[in-house]
Amino acid sequence: MDLLNAIVVLANFVIVPATAYGAQLALGALGVTLIYGILRFSNFAHGDTMAFGAMVTILVTWGLQGAGVSLGPLPTALLALPVGIAVTALLLIGTDRVVYRFYRAQKAKPVIYVIASLGVMFIMNGLVRFIIGVGDQRFADGERFIVSARNFQSLTGLDEGLAIRTSQGITLVTAILVVIALFWFLNRTRTGKSMRAFSDNEDLALLSGINPERVVLITWIIVAALATTAGVLYGLDKSFKPFTYFQLLLPIFASAIVGGLGNPVGAIAGGFVIAFSEISVTYAFRRVAGHVLPEDWMPEGLMQLLSTDYKFAVSFAILLIVLLFRPTGLFRGKAV
Repeated sequence: MDLLNAIVVLANFVIVPATAYGAQLALGALGVTLIYGILRFSNFAHGDTMAFGAMVTILVTWGLQGAGVSLGPLPTALLALPVGIAVTALLLIGTDRVVYRFYRAQKAKPVIYVIASLGVMFIMNGLVRFIIGVGDQRFADGERFIVSARNFQSLTGLDEGLAIRTSQGITLVTAILVVIALFWFLNRTRTGKSMRAFSDNEDLALLSGINPERVVLITWIIVAALATTAGVLYGLDKSFKPFTYFQLLLPIFASAIVGGLGNPVGAIAGGFVIAFSEISVTYAFRRVAGHVLPEDWMPEGLMQLLSTDYKFAVSFAILLIVLLFRPTGLFRGKAV
Protein backbone atom coordinates (compact mmCIF):
# COMPACT_ATOMS: atom_id res chain seq x y z
CA MET A 1 0.00 0.00 0.00
CA ASP A 2 2.88 2.35 0.75
CA LEU A 3 4.24 1.84 -2.76
CA LEU A 4 0.80 2.60 -4.24
CA ASN A 5 0.58 5.74 -2.10
CA ALA A 6 4.00 6.81 -3.37
CA ILE A 7 2.87 6.28 -6.99
CA VAL A 8 -0.29 8.31 -6.37
CA VAL A 9 1.71 11.20 -4.86
CA LEU A 10 4.10 11.10 -7.81
CA ALA A 11 1.20 11.11 -10.27
CA ASN A 12 -0.60 13.90 -8.42
CA PHE A 13 2.32 16.31 -8.22
CA VAL A 14 4.59 15.34 -11.13
CA ILE A 15 3.07 13.12 -13.83
CA VAL A 16 -0.37 14.74 -14.26
CA PRO A 17 0.80 18.39 -14.03
CA ALA A 18 3.80 17.72 -16.28
CA THR A 19 1.62 16.00 -18.88
CA ALA A 20 -0.77 18.98 -19.01
CA TYR A 21 2.09 21.51 -19.04
CA GLY A 22 3.90 19.48 -21.71
CA ALA A 23 0.82 19.55 -23.95
CA GLN A 24 0.61 23.34 -23.57
CA LEU A 25 4.32 23.75 -24.40
CA ALA A 26 3.96 21.37 -27.35
CA LEU A 27 1.18 23.49 -28.89
CA GLY A 28 3.26 26.64 -28.38
CA ALA A 29 6.38 24.99 -29.81
CA LEU A 30 4.44 23.80 -32.87
CA GLY A 31 3.70 27.44 -33.71
CA VAL A 32 7.36 28.40 -33.31
CA THR A 33 8.56 25.48 -35.42
CA LEU A 34 6.04 26.20 -38.21
CA ILE A 35 7.20 29.80 -38.47
CA TYR A 36 10.85 28.74 -38.46
CA GLY A 37 10.31 25.94 -40.96
CA ILE A 38 8.14 27.85 -43.44
CA LEU A 39 8.86 31.56 -42.92
CA ARG A 40 12.46 30.90 -41.84
CA PHE A 41 12.85 33.07 -38.77
CA SER A 42 12.58 32.76 -35.00
CA ASN A 43 9.45 34.58 -33.87
CA PHE A 44 10.21 36.14 -30.49
CA ALA A 45 6.69 37.58 -30.36
CA HIS A 46 5.13 34.12 -30.02
CA GLY A 47 4.70 34.23 -26.24
CA ASP A 48 2.90 37.57 -26.46
CA THR A 49 0.83 36.23 -29.37
CA MET A 50 -0.39 33.56 -26.96
CA ALA A 51 -1.14 36.27 -24.41
CA PHE A 52 -3.07 38.34 -26.96
CA GLY A 53 -5.17 35.37 -28.09
CA ALA A 54 -5.89 34.39 -24.49
CA MET A 55 -6.81 38.02 -23.65
CA VAL A 56 -9.37 38.21 -26.47
CA THR A 57 -10.81 34.86 -25.40
CA ILE A 58 -11.05 36.05 -21.78
CA LEU A 59 -12.86 39.26 -22.76
CA VAL A 60 -15.38 37.29 -24.86
CA THR A 61 -15.72 34.74 -22.02
CA TRP A 62 -16.59 37.50 -19.56
CA GLY A 63 -19.20 38.79 -22.00
CA LEU A 64 -20.76 35.33 -22.34
CA GLN A 65 -20.72 34.80 -18.58
CA GLY A 66 -22.38 38.19 -18.08
CA ALA A 67 -25.10 37.17 -20.55
CA GLY A 68 -25.70 33.93 -18.64
CA VAL A 69 -24.21 31.67 -21.34
CA SER A 70 -22.25 28.63 -20.18
CA LEU A 71 -21.15 25.14 -21.20
CA GLY A 72 -22.29 23.50 -17.99
CA PRO A 73 -19.42 21.47 -16.51
CA LEU A 74 -16.99 22.72 -19.19
CA PRO A 75 -15.32 26.16 -19.21
CA THR A 76 -17.19 28.90 -21.10
CA ALA A 77 -13.82 29.88 -22.59
CA LEU A 78 -14.16 26.98 -25.04
CA LEU A 79 -17.11 28.84 -26.62
CA ALA A 80 -15.05 32.03 -26.85
CA LEU A 81 -11.95 30.30 -28.25
CA PRO A 82 -12.92 30.55 -31.97
CA VAL A 83 -13.36 34.32 -31.58
CA GLY A 84 -9.93 34.57 -29.95
CA ILE A 85 -8.38 32.58 -32.80
CA ALA A 86 -10.08 34.74 -35.46
CA VAL A 87 -9.01 38.06 -33.91
CA THR A 88 -5.45 36.80 -33.34
CA ALA A 89 -5.26 35.59 -36.95
CA LEU A 90 -6.31 39.04 -38.17
CA LEU A 91 -3.64 40.63 -35.97
CA LEU A 92 -0.90 38.29 -37.23
CA ILE A 93 -1.91 38.72 -40.87
CA GLY A 94 -1.97 42.50 -40.41
CA THR A 95 1.45 42.40 -38.71
CA ASP A 96 2.81 40.35 -41.60
CA ARG A 97 1.48 42.85 -44.14
CA VAL A 98 2.86 45.86 -42.26
CA VAL A 99 6.18 44.43 -41.02
CA TYR A 100 7.37 41.08 -42.37
CA ARG A 101 6.25 41.36 -46.01
CA PHE A 102 8.66 44.28 -46.55
CA TYR A 103 11.61 42.20 -45.33
CA ARG A 104 10.56 39.23 -47.47
CA ALA A 105 10.58 41.47 -50.53
CA GLN A 106 14.06 42.68 -49.56
CA LYS A 107 15.18 39.07 -48.93
CA ALA A 108 16.48 40.21 -45.57
CA LYS A 109 18.71 38.02 -43.41
CA PRO A 110 17.06 36.01 -40.60
CA VAL A 111 18.59 38.25 -37.93
CA ILE A 112 16.62 41.20 -39.34
CA TYR A 113 13.39 39.22 -38.91
CA VAL A 114 14.38 38.40 -35.33
CA ILE A 115 14.94 42.07 -34.51
CA ALA A 116 11.61 42.96 -36.15
CA SER A 117 9.85 40.25 -34.14
CA LEU A 118 11.36 41.69 -30.94
CA GLY A 119 9.74 45.03 -31.79
CA VAL A 120 6.43 43.30 -32.44
CA MET A 121 6.81 41.45 -29.13
CA PHE A 122 7.14 44.69 -27.13
CA ILE A 123 4.17 46.26 -28.93
CA MET A 124 1.96 43.21 -28.29
CA ASN A 125 3.10 43.02 -24.68
CA GLY A 126 2.22 46.65 -24.07
CA LEU A 127 -1.11 46.29 -25.89
CA VAL A 128 -2.19 43.31 -23.77
CA ARG A 129 -1.18 45.00 -20.52
CA PHE A 130 -2.96 48.20 -21.51
CA ILE A 131 -6.23 46.42 -22.34
CA ILE A 132 -6.53 43.80 -19.61
CA GLY A 133 -4.04 44.96 -16.96
CA VAL A 134 -0.97 43.39 -15.41
CA GLY A 135 -2.54 41.31 -12.61
CA ASP A 136 -3.77 37.72 -12.47
CA GLN A 137 -7.06 37.13 -14.29
CA ARG A 138 -9.03 33.96 -13.56
CA PHE A 139 -11.73 33.05 -16.05
CA ALA A 140 -12.28 29.32 -15.50
CA ASP A 141 -15.79 28.18 -14.63
CA GLY A 142 -17.70 24.89 -14.72
CA GLU A 143 -16.66 21.80 -12.79
CA ARG A 144 -13.25 22.17 -11.18
CA PHE A 145 -12.28 18.49 -10.97
CA ILE A 146 -12.74 15.38 -13.09
CA VAL A 147 -11.51 13.33 -10.15
CA SER A 148 -11.18 14.92 -6.70
CA ALA A 149 -8.65 13.73 -4.10
CA ARG A 150 -11.40 12.93 -1.58
CA ASN A 151 -13.39 10.82 -4.05
CA PHE A 152 -10.23 8.99 -5.10
CA GLN A 153 -9.38 8.21 -1.47
CA SER A 154 -12.86 6.90 -0.69
CA LEU A 155 -12.90 4.83 -3.88
CA THR A 156 -9.45 3.24 -3.45
CA GLY A 157 -9.00 3.28 0.33
CA LEU A 158 -5.51 4.79 -0.04
CA ASP A 159 -4.15 7.46 2.28
CA GLU A 160 -3.13 9.70 -0.60
CA GLY A 161 -5.56 11.23 -3.07
CA LEU A 162 -5.24 11.83 -6.80
CA ALA A 163 -6.84 15.00 -8.17
CA ILE A 164 -7.26 15.59 -11.91
CA ARG A 165 -8.53 19.07 -12.73
CA THR A 166 -10.97 19.65 -15.58
CA SER A 167 -8.48 22.06 -17.17
CA GLN A 168 -5.84 19.31 -17.24
CA GLY A 169 -8.18 16.86 -18.92
CA ILE A 170 -9.33 19.47 -21.45
CA THR A 171 -5.69 20.39 -22.17
CA LEU A 172 -4.73 16.83 -23.00
CA VAL A 173 -7.83 16.07 -25.11
CA THR A 174 -7.61 19.39 -26.99
CA ALA A 175 -3.88 18.97 -27.65
CA ILE A 176 -4.41 15.48 -29.07
CA LEU A 177 -7.24 16.67 -31.35
CA VAL A 178 -5.27 19.73 -32.52
CA VAL A 179 -2.15 17.67 -33.28
CA ILE A 180 -4.16 15.05 -35.21
CA ALA A 181 -5.91 17.80 -37.21
CA LEU A 182 -2.61 19.58 -37.93
CA PHE A 183 -0.80 16.46 -39.13
CA TRP A 184 -3.79 15.45 -41.25
CA PHE A 185 -3.80 18.93 -42.81
CA LEU A 186 -0.05 18.95 -43.50
CA ASN A 187 0.07 15.43 -44.93
CA ARG A 188 -3.32 14.94 -46.62
CA THR A 189 -4.43 18.27 -48.07
CA ARG A 190 -3.10 20.04 -51.11
CA THR A 191 -2.44 23.23 -49.15
CA GLY A 192 -0.57 21.33 -46.46
CA LYS A 193 1.61 19.59 -49.02
CA SER A 194 2.32 22.98 -50.61
CA MET A 195 3.45 24.30 -47.21
CA ARG A 196 5.76 21.32 -46.73
CA ALA A 197 7.20 21.75 -50.22
CA PHE A 198 7.75 25.47 -49.57
CA SER A 199 9.53 24.59 -46.33
CA ASP A 200 11.78 21.96 -47.94
CA ASN A 201 12.84 23.99 -50.99
CA GLU A 202 11.41 27.46 -51.58
CA ASP A 203 12.88 27.92 -55.08
CA LEU A 204 11.63 24.55 -56.33
CA ALA A 205 8.20 25.23 -54.81
CA LEU A 206 7.97 28.54 -56.65
CA LEU A 207 8.92 26.84 -59.92
CA SER A 208 6.12 24.33 -59.27
CA GLY A 209 3.58 27.15 -59.25
CA ILE A 210 2.99 27.35 -55.49
CA ASN A 211 1.73 30.78 -54.42
CA PRO A 212 4.09 31.96 -51.63
CA GLU A 213 1.68 34.59 -50.31
CA ARG A 214 -1.04 31.97 -49.85
CA VAL A 215 1.40 29.73 -47.98
CA VAL A 216 2.35 32.64 -45.71
CA LEU A 217 -1.32 33.49 -45.09
CA ILE A 218 -2.27 29.92 -44.14
CA THR A 219 0.82 29.62 -41.93
CA TRP A 220 -0.14 32.69 -39.90
CA ILE A 221 -3.71 31.44 -39.51
CA ILE A 222 -2.48 28.06 -38.21
CA VAL A 223 0.02 29.77 -35.89
CA ALA A 224 -2.79 31.99 -34.54
CA ALA A 225 -4.90 28.91 -33.81
CA LEU A 226 -2.03 27.09 -32.09
CA ALA A 227 -0.89 30.12 -30.07
CA THR A 228 -4.39 31.09 -28.92
CA THR A 229 -5.30 27.51 -28.00
CA ALA A 230 -2.06 27.08 -26.04
CA GLY A 231 -2.52 30.44 -24.31
CA VAL A 232 -6.11 29.73 -23.29
CA LEU A 233 -5.31 26.22 -22.04
CA TYR A 234 -2.40 27.56 -19.99
CA GLY A 235 -4.62 30.32 -18.55
CA LEU A 236 -7.35 27.83 -17.64
CA ASP A 237 -4.85 25.51 -15.98
CA LYS A 238 -2.99 28.21 -14.04
CA SER A 239 -4.16 31.80 -14.45
CA PHE A 240 -3.73 34.58 -16.98
CA LYS A 241 -0.96 37.09 -16.33
CA PRO A 242 0.71 38.86 -19.30
CA PHE A 243 4.25 38.71 -17.87
CA THR A 244 3.97 34.93 -17.41
CA TYR A 245 3.42 34.49 -21.14
CA PHE A 246 6.50 36.61 -21.82
CA GLN A 247 8.46 34.19 -19.61
CA LEU A 248 6.96 31.17 -21.40
CA LEU A 249 8.93 32.13 -24.49
CA LEU A 250 12.02 30.42 -23.04
CA PRO A 251 10.53 26.94 -22.39
CA ILE A 252 8.62 27.11 -25.69
CA PHE A 253 11.77 27.85 -27.69
CA ALA A 254 13.64 25.26 -25.65
CA SER A 255 10.95 22.70 -26.55
CA ALA A 256 11.19 23.52 -30.27
CA ILE A 257 15.01 23.41 -30.31
CA VAL A 258 15.34 20.30 -28.13
CA GLY A 259 12.94 18.42 -30.41
CA GLY A 260 14.46 19.80 -33.60
CA LEU A 261 13.58 23.25 -34.88
CA GLY A 262 11.35 23.01 -37.94
CA ASN A 263 10.23 19.45 -37.07
CA PRO A 264 6.60 19.25 -35.79
CA VAL A 265 7.10 15.82 -34.18
CA GLY A 266 10.18 17.15 -32.43
CA ALA A 267 8.25 20.16 -31.11
CA ILE A 268 5.74 17.84 -29.43
CA ALA A 269 8.43 15.60 -27.94
CA GLY A 270 10.46 18.61 -26.83
CA GLY A 271 7.46 20.08 -25.03
CA PHE A 272 7.11 17.00 -22.85
CA VAL A 273 10.87 16.71 -22.26
CA ILE A 274 11.02 20.30 -20.99
CA ALA A 275 7.83 20.00 -18.91
CA PHE A 276 8.86 16.79 -17.14
CA SER A 277 12.38 18.13 -16.59
CA GLU A 278 11.18 21.42 -15.07
CA ILE A 279 8.67 19.81 -12.72
CA SER A 280 10.85 16.82 -11.72
CA VAL A 281 13.88 18.95 -10.89
CA THR A 282 11.88 21.48 -8.85
CA TYR A 283 9.59 19.02 -6.99
CA ALA A 284 10.33 18.08 -3.36
CA PHE A 285 10.34 14.24 -3.30
CA ARG A 286 10.30 13.91 0.50
CA ARG A 287 6.60 12.99 0.55
CA VAL A 288 7.14 10.26 -2.04
CA ALA A 289 10.18 8.95 -0.19
CA GLY A 290 8.19 8.87 3.06
CA HIS A 291 6.06 6.05 1.65
CA VAL A 292 8.93 3.87 0.38
CA LEU A 293 11.91 4.51 2.68
CA PRO A 294 12.25 3.39 6.31
CA GLU A 295 11.94 6.24 8.78
CA ASP A 296 15.60 5.90 9.80
CA TRP A 297 16.69 6.42 6.20
CA MET A 298 14.70 9.61 5.63
CA PRO A 299 16.92 12.65 4.98
CA GLU A 300 16.28 15.91 6.79
CA GLY A 301 15.89 18.02 3.66
CA LEU A 302 13.04 18.30 1.17
CA MET A 303 14.83 16.12 -1.42
CA GLN A 304 14.44 18.94 -3.92
CA LEU A 305 17.20 19.70 -6.43
CA LEU A 306 16.12 23.28 -7.17
CA SER A 307 13.54 25.73 -5.88
CA THR A 308 10.51 26.36 -8.09
CA ASP A 309 11.89 29.90 -8.56
CA TYR A 310 14.51 28.34 -10.83
CA LYS A 311 12.06 26.41 -13.01
CA PHE A 312 12.94 28.33 -16.17
CA ALA A 313 16.65 27.88 -15.42
CA VAL A 314 16.10 24.16 -16.09
CA SER A 315 14.80 24.98 -19.59
CA PHE A 316 17.77 27.26 -20.18
CA ALA A 317 20.27 24.60 -19.07
CA ILE A 318 18.71 21.94 -21.32
CA LEU A 319 18.65 24.43 -24.21
CA LEU A 320 22.37 25.17 -23.80
CA ILE A 321 23.29 21.47 -23.62
CA VAL A 322 21.33 20.69 -26.79
CA LEU A 323 22.79 23.66 -28.69
CA LEU A 324 26.32 22.64 -27.69
CA PHE A 325 26.13 18.90 -28.34
CA ARG A 326 23.22 18.35 -30.76
CA PRO A 327 22.14 21.62 -32.41
CA THR A 328 19.74 19.80 -34.75
CA GLY A 329 17.74 18.46 -31.77
CA LEU A 330 16.44 15.00 -30.96
CA PHE A 331 14.60 14.60 -34.27
CA ARG A 332 17.21 16.28 -36.47
CA GLY A 333 15.51 19.55 -37.32
CA LYS A 334 17.26 22.53 -38.85
CA ALA A 335 20.42 23.66 -37.05
CA VAL A 336 20.06 26.95 -35.22
